[in-house]
Amino acid sequence: MTQSAIPPAVVARAAAAAGAYLRLQGGDEDALLTTLAASALALAEAFLGSPCVIRGSEDLLSAGSGWQRLAQAPVVAIDGITGLPADGAPFVLPVQDYGYDIAGDGTGWVRVLAPGAAGRVAVAYRAGLAADWDALPAPIAQGVAMLAAHLFERRDGDGAPPAAIAALWRPYRRMHLGGQRAA
Repeated sequence: MTQSAIPPAVVARAAAAAGAYLRLQGGDEDALLTTLAASALALAEAFLGSPCVIRGSEDLLSAGSGWQRLAQAPVVAIDGITGLPADGAPFVLPVQDYGYDIAGDGTGWVRVLAPGAAGRVAVAYRAGLAADWDALPAPIAQGVAMLAAHLFERRDGDGAPPAAIAALWRPYRRMHLGGQRAA
């Protein structure tokens, strides 16, 4: 699975939120705060099991005919599938040669009906909880700001993050058991 980077505008908004939380007047520490905000967003995504903001992902899957779950969720769109043959050039799989489903919980599923020469496929899709920083649920944004502020204040690495951060994020956490869907 590959995923595009968190957009710089989202990182900048997270850094501004952390700066406001810390009551900083701006200036000398902006670069550090931006780096820490990017880390806080990445840690939030790891804890949540979902991208915070919608962005592109690509999963490499087998060309088998069974349903296969996409790695990221919630999926908002499946953009296309590329066939990857062992020998030869990749090719766009026609839409009639695969099926897809986005479940009510945002889980994306793909099955290849006619792979042609493809032994594997690359599925391009978009997934994430919100379109941008402003659309993130308030508890997630607040937790990111709090974590970036904690990292800023504890640059020496001393002290665990506040438990309130996990409490804010826990209702949005996605956990998976198993990996396949019944055919």
